[in-house]
Amino acid sequence: MATITSLGVGSGLDLTGLLDQLKDAERGKLAPITLQKEQQKAKISAYGQLQTSLNAFQDSLAKINDPKLYQSLSASVRGDGITATTKADALPGSYRVEVSQLATSGTLASARVGTNDQPLDLQGATTLKLNFGAVGADGSVDIDIAANSSLNDIRDAINANKDSGVNATIINDGQGYRLALSSKETGVDASIHSFSFVDAANAPVTGPFGEATEVGAKQQGKDASLNVNGIVITSNKNQIEGAIQGVTLNLGELSIAEGETATSTVKVERDTLKQREAINGFVKAFNDLKGTIGKLTAFDSETGTAAQLLGDSAVRTIESRLRSALTGGVEGGELSTLTQLGISLQRDGTLKTDDAKLSDLVANNPQALSAFFAGDKAEGGLAGKLEASVEQMLGNNGVLKGAKTGAENQVKSLDIRYERMEKSIDATISRYRSQFSQLDVMVAQMNSMSSYLTQQFDALDYQLGRKK
Repeated sequence: MATITSLGVGSGLDLTGLLDQLKDAERGKLAPITLQKEQQKAKISAYGQLQTSLNAFQDSLAKINDPKLYQSLSASVRGDGITATTKADALPGSYRVEVSQLATSGTLASARVGTNDQPLDLQGATTLKLNFGAVGADGSVDIDIAANSSLNDIRDAINANKDSGVNATIINDGQGYRLALSSKETGVDASIHSFSFVDAANAPVTGPFGEATEVGAKQQGKDASLNVNGIVITSNKNQIEGAIQGVTLNLGELSIAEGETATSTVKVERDTLKQREAINGFVKAFNDLKGTIGKLTAFDSETGTAAQLLGDSAVRTIESRLRSALTGGVEGGELSTLTQLGISLQRDGTLKTDDAKLSDLVANNPQALSAFFAGDKAEGGLAGKLEASVEQMLGNNGVLKGAKTGAENQVKSLDIRYERMEKSIDATISRYRSQFSQLDVMVAQMNSMSSYLTQQFDALDYQLGRKK
């Protein structure tokens, strides 16, 4: 039997075109599966958007569920450039701060030597003593040195000792080399004022810089000096804690000339702005969440188009739980409902704030706000109840996770169904191709036989015609 390598060649029929039409018709069975898969993927994306909005709402709840928010104070400064920050134990008040001196670090430079990298005549010294504090103070740090140390070696030994209290470097003054020391900390007690050498028996030796222990150039470190509401205060740092309860003063940005005084007024008052921002942030986050839900459950009556989560049971559950918590309020406090705060639930499900009413409560009754939102324990206030509800909805066993997992499982199931259907279609098309190939061969044989018979009959007619 002849073999047909291209459909329709033997029969003259458009069998390839017919097979393509049958293939398109068969693959049309995949379209509903593809559509369902796209719908489930759209749902998964929509659940992701809903989760993002719930997370943002949860973040806003965490802020208003913090009792410290309603106790917070802020410090404002008017004057010569000091800055101030507050802690939880700060108290309202106004303070006049006069700064006459900043805390500085002590510096000391040795006498000059001719070389920095050659061994110095240490007269048998094995220890370098660094002396700190006011002149005559006995605070010191011992640095071990080698007998053949150079100036570089002494510098390195000082810097390698984490307890040295100074940073060491070498300065070339154009005529020779000096060992330069600067105290790591500010203030008189941390100030380097001298150094000396001793031998193994702890006996003083002259060393390479001469007899004097107070050698070279020296600048004594100073304590900061300031006056707060008439009270004189000294500090070994320019960041001063405790001079005003719960307030840290930072003098680091000041520049004070000798004999001058920098004057500022520090005012500590309740941080009403931070509270209003947090509460308004809660309202905005809820309204954003409501807007996201509205977009994901919308229906366009003109086009007949429905959003991904229209009629979704998980969304209805989330809305119901949030509405119940918001309208349920809080028992046992001066404030029990959002309406008393000037926050009302609108017909469209969003919240609206009466700024004047809320500002009055923030300014005059922060304790009642704290009890309403934060309560006496984690879930005692409205924010705690809402946080617990949102946490449950977002948890591994929550309604949102369950809905998203269900959609993901649907996608996997549709993938398996699609694959099976595709294999079935391929088998059907293969069967059609085999049948068409057989048809092509059979029609070709019939055409060949027809042609042969026609030729024989024509020849017979011709012979019979000649005999006549």
